[in-house]
Amino acid sequence: MRTDLFDYHLPPELIAQRSVEPRDHSRLMVVDRRTGAWEHKRFFEIASELRAGDVLVLNETKVFRARLKGDVEVFLLRAREGNRWETLVRPGRRVKEGQAVAFGELIGQVVEKSPDGVVLVEFDRPPGEVIAFADAHGEIPIPPYVKQQPQTLDQYQTIYARTTGSVAAPTAGFHFTGRLMDELKAKGVQIEFVTLHVGIGTFRPVKTETLEEHEMHSEFVTLDAGTAQRINQAKHEGRRVIAVGTTTVRTLEGVAALCPADSRPPQGEGALCAYSGDVNVFIKPGFAFNVVDGLITNFHLPKSTLLVLVSALAGREHILCAYQEAVRERYRFFSFGDAMFIR
Repeated sequence: MRTDLFDYHLPPELIAQRSVEPRDHSRLMVVDRRTGAWEHKRFFEIASELRAGDVLVLNETKVFRARLKGDVEVFLLRAREGNRWETLVRPGRRVKEGQAVAFGELIGQVVEKSPDGVVLVEFDRPPGEVIAFADAHGEIPIPPYVKQQPQTLDQYQTIYARTTGSVAAPTAGFHFTGRLMDELKAKGVQIEFVTLHVGIGTFRPVKTETLEEHEMHSEFVTLDAGTAQRINQAKHEGRRVIAVGTTTVRTLEGVAALCPADSRPPQGEGALCAYSGDVNVFIKPGFAFNVVDGLITNFHLPKSTLLVLVSALAGREHILCAYQEAVRERYRFFSFGDAMFIR
């Protein structure tokens, strides 16, 4: 499938530079994935769109200050074996394999440079200490289209973030406030949490002419047994599973694809099992969803894997029409922007 089928025109002034306050007062476009029809609301009205018994699944990953500046700039992507990290280095052409890089007291050595631009760096301390150093001395890893650094990490964090490891926020969760979460629970909406540590695959653009040529990067996820069992039970009972964010979709559908058949419920409904490890799934039109019935998400970059994912759920034509409407109505786009509920 051609990548340019997922392109659209976005006026630069519609790229949001910060969240609205309070966050649940952002705009919300509700899209029917079967008909393509849409409605315009405010996000706090999501409570009227959800029913008692619906399962709302959120990604509780927590962002750390992953950008370090020293001899060069290093963007920490993911801890690997030992003290090694996958990183992006700027300017990458200046570093050679075997070269030392220093960030104050933190010292690293370039181990390997990959053709895709990822640089493997071995530091002088274990990953937990590298993250602690980065949180004390690094910068918040905001996307390049956000021009002003947030004053605090909380401004680039969901209110329910608990498990440190992401270099980008699961931004669909930005719209939830404590008040709104309490309202949803009181209504009988079931809240569940999974973890996917967001990495390079989320924000790397598709540069190939076709989707099939694009290489996805694996991401680390955790789904515990109790959560898997409760979501499977909901599926068996015919209740909706609503993912908050594309990262949650990749977690649920990625794990479902990896679970052996004998670990699934005997009734044949629900595809999840306990899992902790890597997933690598590219969800594009034609994908058969096993778990997710609906999605709360933001408005994504043109020709991105995230726009392809939402098109897989709701149909490319429906999504591109909805995006055109969002541009006409001056919605705010990308990480700090407004929301869409695909039902």
